[in-house]
Amino acid sequence: MNSEIQIYSMPESDYEPIVDYKTWRVAVLKYCPNTRPENIHTMQKHEQTDEVFVLLSGNCILYSAGNGDVPGEVLATKLEPDRVYNVPCGYWHNHTLDEGASVLIIENQDTNDDNSPILPISDGQKKELFRLYEENHK
Repeated sequence: MNSEIQIYSMPESDYEPIVDYKTWRVAVLKYCPNTRPENIHTMQKHEQTDEVFVLLSGNCILYSAGNGDVPGEVLATKLEPDRVYNVPCGYWHNHTLDEGASVLIIENQDTNDDNSPILPISDGQKKELFRLYEENHK
């Protein structure tokens, strides 16, 4: 289990705040070819915001790689329905989606390339990411 990703259960009441952080942007990410594991070559981190993921349909795996200056050990979290996944500010991350998958993403509305560095991952990190992808599809 990935200890870098914060996981929250969906509330049972009609309304309950789960994660609050500045001014948020809500978006939907759907499967596309660049979300396949063989096409993941980088990790990104947001320097001014947490980022929240909620699985809407299908299968998604969220990868993290620490909060250092460069991506570190690759860990994986398979998203489950009725859970909220928070990637804390400053943590390297990326994700894979299977065909037909969609994910709700919530982040600071001014998140952009200027405050969200993207760095390549090593061949070893790519192999580990693919191994974790396969392990989560058994």
